Amino acid sequence: MIFDTRTLELGEGPLWHPERQQLFWFDIRSGHLLSQTEAGSLSWSIGENASAAGWVDRDTLLIATETRLMTFDIASSQQTEIAPLEPDTPNTRPNDGRADPFGGFWISTMDKMASAGKGAFYRYYKGELRKLYDGLSVPNACCFDPEGGFAHFCDTTTKTVMRVTLDAQGWPSATPEPWLDLRADGLKPDGAVIDADGNFWCAQYGAGRVAAYDRAGKFLRAVAFPASQTTCPAFGGPDLTTLFCTSAWQNLTDDDRATNPDHGRTFAAPDIAPDIARGVPEPRVIL
Repeated sequence: MIFDTRTLELGEGPLWHPERQQLFWFDIRSGHLLSQTEAGSLSWSIGENASAAGWVDRDTLLIATETRLMTFDIASSQQTEIAPLEPDTPNTRPNDGRADPFGGFWISTMDKMASAGKGAFYRYYKGELRKLYDGLSVPNACCFDPEGGFAHFCDTTTKTVMRVTLDAQGWPSATPEPWLDLRADGLKPDGAVIDADGNFWCAQYGAGRVAAYDRAGKFLRAVAFPASQTTCPAFGGPDLTTLFCTSAWQNLTDDDRATNPDHGRTFAAPDIAPDIARGVPEPRVIL
């Protein structure tokens, strides 16, 4: 169940690289990109808050930091700016992000202290970075159906996941509508991913789990992890049936962390049910 024993203040952004067959993820506040291979643990310092990545080719990632979108060469660690990302707002950082089926990349930003209404969602597509939504507090749950017909996203503070139709280029083409209301259950939607059957898998911050819902928003099942603050899931492994999940120890007391040292670790639930859940390969980002 424990994939990586390093405890992170704010683990986020797991990405299963389909060509490398390798998981990458972030510790946002320390500004580190992390990975794990048979040879051991890997870590790269990005130099500032960083939270999410897409893959450009076998050796290149697109990474979102607090000031820019940049390419990152895995072998040499070379960083090359692609587009500025709120460079003049030092109190904000990136949060949730994921590549879409069209080769675009969605990334959210938020206030470092989670102040209300300071966050936004952006989309980078073929050289253009465009703001999609603003006035958000903790923007999360960015994911896409396999056919590219719609996107999900949320403001965690509202406990409601939105759904929006996409056009032929992957841009939102309608007004977002509420799709999954978790207020009655008191659940906080965090990062999310959609499987090959169109089911929505969402980390629920504070609940220690990733929960699955069908296309109509009906609850299917939940996979529990031994850390309360689950942050983001990703499907990976050779057949995409392993459910990875990052977590965080931020805002927990020393007693909480001493009682459960798994807070902040990165987890893997292998073969969670291949007949029920299988991921799709993360799309390549087109620069």
